[in-house]
Amino acid sequence: MSTLKIPPATIPRDDAAQLHRAFKGMGCDAAIIVNILAHRNAAQRDNIQQEFETLYSYDLRKELSSELHGHLKKAILLWMQNPMDRYLSTLRQALTGPIVDLKAATEIICSRTSSQIRQIKQAYTTAHGTHLEYDIQAHTSGNHKQLLVAYTNVSRYEGPEIDKVLVENDAKTMHKLGEKKFGMDDKILIQIFSERSRSHLVALSSTYHRLYGKELRKAIKKGTTGNFKYALLTILLCAHNPAKYFATVLRKAMKGIGTKDTTLIRIVVTRAEVDMQKIKEEYHKKYKKSLIDAVHSETSSHYRTFLLSLLGSTDR
Repeated sequence: MSTLKIPPATIPRDDAAQLHRAFKGMGCDAAIIVNILAHRNAAQRDNIQQEFETLYSYDLRKELSSELHGHLKKAILLWMQNPMDRYLSTLRQALTGPIVDLKAATEIICSRTSSQIRQIKQAYTTAHGTHLEYDIQAHTSGNHKQLLVAYTNVSRYEGPEIDKVLVENDAKTMHKLGEKKFGMDDKILIQIFSERSRSHLVALSSTYHRLYGKELRKAIKKGTTGNFKYALLTILLCAHNPAKYFATVLRKAMKGIGTKDTTLIRIVVTRAEVDMQKIKEEYHKKYKKSLIDAVHSETSSHYRTFLLSLLGSTDR
């Protein structure tokens, strides 16, 4: 569910003209830019870009890139891309950019459904002239690489039906792995977590807890390490509740000294028109604090106003 607050009647040509005026003079009027773009949905933003180019013969995104700075610039430029282009650019940057961010790449891949990954793979090849699998293999390693490659190549069932016998067998297998002194068997984990449906993994967690009185999530935490552990937990948590998973990622981005703004921007921008209302609810339920208050306390100026607008509020 989208959290955007969109005015009842907007005219793309008028929006384009206002943005053009905001760019004139010494510096730009960031308040106008935020007030318009943060309150337009994807189709409206596309129409504004088309009108802007028609009226002024240059690209709106290039002008935004030239006029804006810092975190606000990053957030608005990501916002101006269509959803698929966001995934592609963020994933490519996370895997091959100057600062490789394997957690971001893992999050994008392991939080998506099988059908979504198929679409991303096709578009990735078209956009970047290389296969996603190639970039994964080139920039990740070990069991983490093996899991991501398997997860992007296997077509998983996306319906609600489960095989109860297979679920119980997987639960018993996972328990045997958890009893080993030197951690779990990577190959078996990769097979289960790359091949099983989300419904299966939810049932697996429940069955594991019923049979052994322990949480599967905690067993994975104990038996695995590093990016491999992060990928497994992302797959498991998103099978249960994607909104709760993203609420947790946001909390970690804002917890402690300093804010991981790249993560904050990525989640708020990419989920604003998808499930941000649910994420806000899960955040409040888990941390007893509103996400709006948390973002307000960690950001400032027009950057704060922009993110809060995407969250559905311009105040606390």
